[in-house]
Amino acid sequence: MRIRLAELADAEAIRAIYNVEVLGSTNTFDMVPRTRAEQEAWILEHSGVHPALVATEAPSSAEGGQVGANGEIVLGFGSLSPFRERSGYSATAENSVYVDRSQRGQGVGRALLAELLTLASAHGFHSVIARIAGHNETSIGLHQAAGFELVGVEREVGRKHRQWLDVVELQRLL
Repeated sequence: MRIRLAELADAEAIRAIYNVEVLGSTNTFDMVPRTRAEQEAWILEHSGVHPALVATEAPSSAEGGQVGANGEIVLGFGSLSPFRERSGYSATAENSVYVDRSQRGQGVGRALLAELLTLASAHGFHSVIARIAGHNETSIGLHQAAGFELVGVEREVGRKHRQWLDVVELQRLL
């Protein structure tokens, strides 16, 4: 597995992984699938200190999956985003990690999160926040294993698929 910065040529693979979650889960509160143009814009927005990463494998070593740049199979992706717009929050980033459903349980999420934390530290962030749907025990466990601590639960702040959803907030100081 290789972790690298996302490229525009990865847009379709990232979009395919993300849109499965948009349509079929409550792991994201987005309700409308992204278009290719929106995904490309997202990649362009996630550069510099707020990068997007992809976990990839060579085509011969991965079964199925989404094809990204250089014909590599995209196993998952992650990103750092601004935590809040006000400048006083500039030393804090929010992270996101999504893994293709066929690749879960293989260490892809762990590898992406580790590299995001390395980049966050290298870019001078002091704190990284994860905001996770309350029922997503796998993602909560992944973050806790990476040193994140529970800092709060926002009760029933989201609604999707006719369900009220909690958000669990975790934090790691770098």
